Amino acid sequence: MAKSDESEKQDMAWRIIGAVVALGVGYAARKTIEFGWQKTTGKKPPADPNSLETGLAEAIGFAVVLGVGMEVARIVATRTAHKRYRAWKAIPQKAERVIKGS
Repeated sequence: MAKSDESEKQDMAWRIIGAVVALGVGYAARKTIEFGWQKTTGKKPPADPNSLETGLAEAIGFAVVLGVGMEVARIVATRTAHKRYRAWKAIPQKAERVIKGS
């Protein structure tokens, strides 16, 4: 079965929206995690985890916190954006049914 042109446009719209949301949330999440790391540890996050001046525990700890935090933020933001997009997409269909039913 071939997708309709409208379905393909909606898929492309969702991909664009999803990418923009992911970029924005990724930036905000990283800044928030870095701020939290600095407030919690009293040190700036390691700029280069591969540097021998950075302790192994600190490099691994920051990598874990950053990785988990970024992925959780991405999942929550993407799911929320997808729900909003689906609700927004359904509004014209609901309005059309109301108009036809009247």
